[in-house]
Amino acid sequence: MANKIDFSQDEWKTLLQSPLIVGVAVLASEPSGFFGMLKESMASAHALVAAKADPNADALVKAVAADFETSEGRTLARDGLKETIAGAQPGEIKMKAVGALRQIPAIVDAKAPADAEAFKRWLAGVAKSVAEAASEGGFLGFGGVQVSDAEKATLAEISAALGIPAASA
Repeated sequence: MANKIDFSQDEWKTLLQSPLIVGVAVLASEPSGFFGMLKESMASAHALVAAKADPNADALVKAVAADFETSEGRTLARDGLKETIAGAQPGEIKMKAVGALRQIPAIVDAKAPADAEAFKRWLAGVAKSVAEAASEGGFLGFGGVQVSDAEKATLAEISAALGIPAASA
């Protein structure tokens, strides 16, 4: 089972920032207002905590979650995220984030083939959790939809970038 030592520093940074990147892609697809953004942002963090606590989670997923708990890991992930979306206009953030995710399959398929599928599916699950965290549209949380069409399209783009079938949202 793969862990941090199986990857170069740049590869590890790419994997470590990937839960943040999927969250940003979904957030950028259809902004949900202040409280919606807060809920959606927390969904990525919750996915990392849940992965570490899940006895059935894949080893690579657990390694990423464990490293994210460290100050060094969070800084590396945050810096990687900043580099990924640097200079992007608001309408370009989703495109840059999804583009960055296209690196994931090559890295995990080559360096962690036993963990690759589970890791990619976990990232898609994080994206889905972010999309489902706040209702879109409506008024004061009433009458909206759980996952907007824009978010559904982004989830499909994320799955395609990761090289896995799109899950239904």
